[in-house]
Amino acid sequence: MTPSHPSITAVAGLTVGHWTDASGATGCTVVLGPPGGVRAAAAVRGRATGTRELDTLDPRHHVERVDGVLFTGGSAYGLGAADGVVRWMRERGRGLPVGPDLIVPIVPTAVVFDLGNMGQPPMWPGPEDAYRACEAAGVEVAEGSVGAGAGATCGKILGLDRSMKAGVGTWAAEGAGVIVGALVVTNAVGDVRDGSGAVLAGARAPGGGFADAVRQLAAGAAPFGIAPGQNTTLAVVATNADLDRVALVALAQAANDALARRITPFGTAFDGDVTIALSTATAVPASVLHAEALAAECVPVAVERSVLRARGVPGLPGLGDDA
Repeated sequence: MTPSHPSITAVAGLTVGHWTDASGATGCTVVLGPPGGVRAAAAVRGRATGTRELDTLDPRHHVERVDGVLFTGGSAYGLGAADGVVRWMRERGRGLPVGPDLIVPIVPTAVVFDLGNMGQPPMWPGPEDAYRACEAAGVEVAEGSVGAGAGATCGKILGLDRSMKAGVGTWAAEGAGVIVGALVVTNAVGDVRDGSGAVLAGARAPGGGFADAVRQLAAGAAPFGIAPGQNTTLAVVATNADLDRVALVALAQAANDALARRITPFGTAFDGDVTIALSTATAVPASVLHAEALAAECVPVAVERSVLRARGVPGLPGLGDDA
C-alpha cells in the first residue's frame, strides 16, 4: 500500500531539506531525525566511497543513535559541509550527551562526485550551505536535479558526454502499520532500468538508443573515461518499525538488492555506493523481513523517479512495476 504522503517523510519525525547551487552543478541534501535521534546502520556496496562518521553506523559502535544524515556533492571537498549540520543541531541542543551541558551531534555523511559534471567549474557545498538545507527541511521533498542530485548523471560507460541526467527520488510503502520510505541520489556509472528491464536512462549509443552498459562490459568493452570514485548512488531507507541496529544492517542490504534491480551494473569499483537505514522505532516491533519487503517496493520507485524527475517528466504515478 502507498501512504497518503508517499516520500521518505511518510516516516513520522523525519524531514528533508535541500540546498542547490544556483548554477545547478552541485548541492546537498539532509535527512533530519526527530529530537533524540534515530537508530541507524549502513551497508556499503560500492568500492570508491567518500564518507564521514560512517563508523558510527556499525552496530558494534558505542553511539546508538544519529541525529541526521547528509548527502553532498563535491566529492571529498564536500565532506566539510557536515560542519553546518552539526552547528544547526548544536544550536538546538540535539546530539549525543558527553558531559555536563555538552553534546556532540552525530551526522554520518556521504558524497557524490559531481565536480564539473555539468561543464561548470568545480564547486562544492560548504558548511553554510548544509546549514541552509537544515533550515529548509520539511515534509515536502523536491525531486530531480536538486540538492545532492543537482550535478548527478547516470550511464557513463561510454564517457560523461554520452551520459544522461539523474538526480534525487523518493517514495514510500506501507503495510500493517509499518512504513518504509526511501530517498535515493542516483549518480551511477550504470544504466537505470524500469520494472520490465528496459533502460529508462543510461549511456546513449553513437547510432541512437541506449548502449546497455552490462552488455558492453560482458562483451569485453573497456570503460571509457571513467575513473574510480566519480560515480555514486546514495540511499536512505527509513522505517517506523522497531528494529535494532543489526536488523537495520539487513534492511540496508535489502535496499541495496533493490537498487541493483534498477541500476545495472551496481556497486562497481568505479562507484561509491552507500545505503543508510534508519529506524524511528515508533511502531510496534516488526520482523525485518516485513521491512525488507516494503523496501523492495519503494526503493525501485525512488530510483526511477530520480531520473524521470531530473528529465522533467511531470505527474509521475507510483510506477508500481517493481518486479
